[in-house]
Amino acid sequence: MARTLNVEVHAVRRDAFVDAAQRLIQAHGYEQVSVQDVLDEVDASRGAFYHYFDSKAALLDAVIERMVEDSLEAVRPIVADPDLTAIEKLDGVFAGIARWKGERTELMLAVLEAWQADDNAIVRDKLRQGVARRLTPVLATILEQGAAEGTFTISSPTHSARVLVSLLQGANEAAIELWFARRAGSIPFDAVTPALGAYRDAQERILGLPPGSLMAFDQATLHQWFD
Repeated sequence: MARTLNVEVHAVRRDAFVDAAQRLIQAHGYEQVSVQDVLDEVDASRGAFYHYFDSKAALLDAVIERMVEDSLEAVRPIVADPDLTAIEKLDGVFAGIARWKGERTELMLAVLEAWQADDNAIVRDKLRQGVARRLTPVLATILEQGAAEGTFTISSPTHSARVLVSLLQGANEAAIELWFARRAGSIPFDAVTPALGAYRDAQERILGLPPGSLMAFDQATLHQWFD
């Protein structure tokens, strides 16, 4: 007789590996953490690990996937707030995600180092797909409200939301390049704001908004990451 999978127990056990990996990556960096380190942290066998993950990269994938889900969960109350306009919600979601990252600087930097490695190209592609899948419906809800309010000039909330997600992913990749360039001392801090501001300008044009309608990047957050 085939064994019946207890979904709840399976999820809890898998989460324990992800919890341990996240702690270790934040403390030591992804490259310095081995599968054995995770096993020691969880007090599990190698066979147990490979029951849930087929590689160390798959575990990194799970850590990043959780980070994406947690950051979106943090901004869901903004999306659900009936007293906010669509622009306030859009600004709130963008600022909320940035704030969530800023509160986890050590973890973000540790993941950032692993993110750029050639060996993790598949992880990057899967993350992009996962972000698009999760974030598009969140933004589509806001864009639908904005169209109803007469604020956004768009033909399709879902299609426009997908374009916005592509812009956000492009901005994120640009921010990573800028971060490494700043760390290498090859660009001044003053180069950061206009480079990232171009993405905000593009978002406004896509939504049919006058320039300056969306909130500018918070300077304190930019200094936290790039100065």
